[in-house]
Amino acid sequence: MSTTEKILIIGAGGQIGVELTESLSKIYGNKNIIPSDLKDTGIFTNNSFEKLDALDKNALFDIVKKHGVTQVYHLAALLSATGEQNPMFAWKLNMESLFHVLDLAKEKHISQIYWPSSIAAFGPTTPRQNTPQFTIMEPSTVYGISKQAGERWCEWYYNKFGVDARSLRYPGLIGWKSAPGGGTTDYAVHIFHEALKHKTYECFLSENTALPMMHMEDAIRATIEIMQAPADKIKIRGAYNLSGISFSPKEIAEEIKKHIPDFTITYKPDFRQAIAESWPQSINDKEAREHWSWKEKYDLPKLVENMLVNLKEKALV
Repeated sequence: MSTTEKILIIGAGGQIGVELTESLSKIYGNKNIIPSDLKDTGIFTNNSFEKLDALDKNALFDIVKKHGVTQVYHLAALLSATGEQNPMFAWKLNMESLFHVLDLAKEKHISQIYWPSSIAAFGPTTPRQNTPQFTIMEPSTVYGISKQAGERWCEWYYNKFGVDARSLRYPGLIGWKSAPGGGTTDYAVHIFHEALKHKTYECFLSENTALPMMHMEDAIRATIEIMQAPADKIKIRGAYNLSGISFSPKEIAEEIKKHIPDFTITYKPDFRQAIAESWPQSINDKEAREHWSWKEKYDLPKLVENMLVNLKEKALV
């Protein structure tokens, strides 16, 4: 692994990007991490922020040349719930921006790409329990369709042109440092804010809707670990299954009540319920564990305690 990587993060202002920028800056140094996004929110004071529309290929190329970028973490996307409300733009943003980055690697302007996939790439015909790495994938959302297509394109660019693209199928991500970005699993972040603010939460999923989840710290660590792994360890060039924990709204509410005894939860399922029901309930990620030694650190009790303590301390609620 080179110690002189110059890393561009596209979509750095999002839920994953904020924490990834922070973690990569600690490893490679602030001057070597270039966060970019449509808007400058002023949070990246220690890095050279670049304003970037991920659909502007020329602007992307200019930034790559300007900074001598070697790696790109391409996080910009319209997520599941938001994407269903604006399907054509979701497809355009999620796919065209990926092609821009893949082409930069094909043309040897950058050496390595990280692009996130998702459990949304699965669908209602996928086995829902202990979902294996290789299985039926018939996604039913625009976001999921774009992720399934993106996996195949990453694999194709690797096989055709040797592009070193790496990817993880993220479960629902739960972190306290940034706001959620419009996904179906976002209830598992909102619930903590509401528990601390109002001691009650109205959930948009039904109580027993179990979904794969993961603490953001585990997700960031997995992302960096797969990028730092030797190329010969990366044997899947679509996207790796990634698992942390699985739980339902009822189960996380019960865990929160151990810390906030008078917390209550009610249920009012909306259109996101159908999306959730099309996704796996638990994930088998033995390939990630075998190929590049993935291992999660957070179980549900540890996750809940971490979220409540940090949200309280940082006064983010």
